Amino acid sequence: MDQSSTSPHSIICIVGARPNFMKIAPIMAALKKFEPNLNVSLLHTGQHYDVAMNEQYFQALGIPNPDINLEVGSGTHATQTAEVMCRFEAAIEGKTPTAILVVGDVNSTIACALVATKKGIPVIHVEAGLRSFDRAMPEEINRVLTDQISDMLFTTEPSGKENLLREGIADHRIHFVGNVMIDTLRHNLTRAISPQKIASDIGRSDFFSDDARYAVVTMHRPSNVDDKLVLESLLQTIATISTQLPVVFPLHPRTKGMIHQFGLDKLLDTTKILLLPPMGYLEMLGLMQGATVVLTDSGGIQEETTALGVPCITLRNNTERPITIAEGTNTIAGQDPEKILEILQDVLRTGGKAGRIPEYWDGHASDRIADVIATKFGIHKTTTS
Repeated sequence: MDQSSTSPHSIICIVGARPNFMKIAPIMAALKKFEPNLNVSLLHTGQHYDVAMNEQYFQALGIPNPDINLEVGSGTHATQTAEVMCRFEAAIEGKTPTAILVVGDVNSTIACALVATKKGIPVIHVEAGLRSFDRAMPEEINRVLTDQISDMLFTTEPSGKENLLREGIADHRIHFVGNVMIDTLRHNLTRAISPQKIASDIGRSDFFSDDARYAVVTMHRPSNVDDKLVLESLLQTIATISTQLPVVFPLHPRTKGMIHQFGLDKLLDTTKILLLPPMGYLEMLGLMQGATVVLTDSGGIQEETTALGVPCITLRNNTERPITIAEGTNTIAGQDPEKILEILQDVLRTGGKAGRIPEYWDGHASDRIADVIATKFGIHKTTTS
């Protein structure tokens, strides 16, 4: 969709949920290199609608205020996806952007990609090709479908290209550029907020001992928190871990709600577990950076712990980020208490998997993305005399 030289190119960047924010921040900064020959705008679907939390992330990461906010809010997967599609279509009515850019695998990603491709607008998908091969995960469906209708697909690791080629995606559409999440992480390392300050701010400055060995836990996936027996078993395991080293547990709203609903609050009633509200990016980065081990069901945290060199125990039976296992610090434990505790003992005894930083996780993935996009659409940097 080439435009005349008198009319600059334009790309609409889409965010919908907090995992998107860490990915879009460095991409938008890199695309700004091509202004004024490229207009870059930000559209927030409002899929994650906690205003205070959103503003905290935007400010911390230096993301500009959205040019458009669809304010979709919560709903079932079908309702939310449909609402994003309807509001996004109305928002871009009469506009002819050069392309839209979507990141990750949330409902907003597939919804906006569907609308754009049916209107003949090229779709750029950042973080393409990741596969857990678990179709019970809604995110897996979003990933597969978005990749099928995208014109440019940017991958974070070599397995992404292998998956895409196997699914019939043409090789020339695939670009291995590295991981934009790591761009954000590297840019903000020196700004990370210490765990001691986080504890002190809530009146628990006594929580960390001098050596500050501690575990961080995050859980939010339905497979872990929506089944009472599974959740109870995991919470009991966390309580057991807390007898060996302190546990910091930022509670996702979904997780907190299910703990209350199932009456499992007492399992976490110990001074060795520090329960926290959802953390901002800089707070979470500080917690992970200083941790002895992280236990999580988050794909993004699997990547971040690998970049930080911190052992990670994944509370899932699969991962769409296999490079974090093959080259990084990640180990799959599933929901088996014995396996979780066995891996933990290895971490405490030996320090756990050392791992290494994967190729192109160097803090410059967003620059490579911007350069490929500019070449594709013939967008030039402005030269100064």
